[in-house]
Amino acid sequence: MTNSPTPDAKPSYVKLAMRNMVRKGGKSLTHFALTSLGLLAVLVGLSYLTR
Repeated sequence: MTNSPTPDAKPSYVKLAMRNMVRKGGKSLTHFALTSLGLLAVLVGLSYLTR
């Protein structure tokens, strides 16, 4: 039994993103970590500037 959807039903974006993340492995996790750190840095910087 395969887990593929029927031809007329497109897989959801979440499923595609998870499949892509599993396929790319460490690069995806690195990008996620860098994005998280960047967002945190922006929020801390904004809170410092607006205090």
